[in-house]
Formats: sequence, structure tokens, C-alpha cells
Amino acid sequence: MQNTSEFYCAYCGEENTTFIDISAGMMQTYVEDCQVCCRPNILSIRIDEDTLDIEIDTEYEG
Repeated sequence: MQNTSEFYCAYCGEENTTFIDISAGMMQTYVEDCQVCCRPNILSIRIDEDTLDIEIDTEYEG
């Protein structure tokens, strides 16, 4: 099952939309480039098992 969620770029602060594959687990970490400035962001994703609410933290890569 896939959902979309928003995160803010750790570099430029612009909002981005990403696809979240819930079947990949309730805690996920991966790198995704900002859709505005193209810099890589480390996304730390937590999904609430009961409500399926998604929370994303971003960090600089490198």
C-alpha cells in the first residue's frame, strides 16, 4: 500500500511530496532529492500502526 506525504527540504526549506510504501515497514530511512534544489535529504519516516499517520524528519546528507 502506498501513500503520499509531504516533507520540507533540509537545505532550502521547500515543501516536497514523496511516496511512502507502508508495506516496507513502520520505520524507514532513505535518501530522496529535493524536487526544488535537487540536494539529497535523508528522510526518517515513522508510521503509526493504528492510525497510519506518517511523520517525516529530514537531515542533510553528507
